[in-house]
Amino acid sequence: MTTPTLYDWAGGHDALRRLTEVFYDKVLEDPILAPVFAHMSDKHREHVAIWLGEVFRGPSRYTDELGGYPAMLAHHLNLGLTEEQRSRWAALIAQSADPAGLPDDPEFRSAFVAYIEWGTRIALANSQPGATPPPKAPVPHWGWGEAPPYQP
Repeated sequence: MTTPTLYDWAGGHDALRRLTEVFYDKVLEDPILAPVFAHMSDKHREHVAIWLGEVFRGPSRYTDELGGYPAMLAHHLNLGLTEEQRSRWAALIAQSADPAGLPDDPEFRSAFVAYIEWGTRIALANSQPGATPPPKAPVPHWGWGEAPPYQP
């Protein structure tokens, strides 16, 4: 039996799109994050869902359609994000998983939260003035880590 990708286990693009809808509704109501996202484009939620899909080993749409990792980095350069903003972003997206209907098994949630912690810390570091991230790194691909799902 083949272990499914996080993308497939989550429910594919539709599930990740639900996640970004729930999440960014919370963000726009949050006093710490709303100012950062006050001018986000109408396509931002979709783009984040596409990013997460590729990271979780789904289709390479972010790379193929939106410029891959260099484009994602460009969105964060010189934003000067704070640890408080990073931490709130991570907490709100984790809190959005249940209302979005993502799987609630411990293995999936562990992998999901691990990526969110890692990714937000990369974004924080690359948002600081003078940061010099690698210009041609590939989109990271996240997996199950140490606890793949149990499949009888």
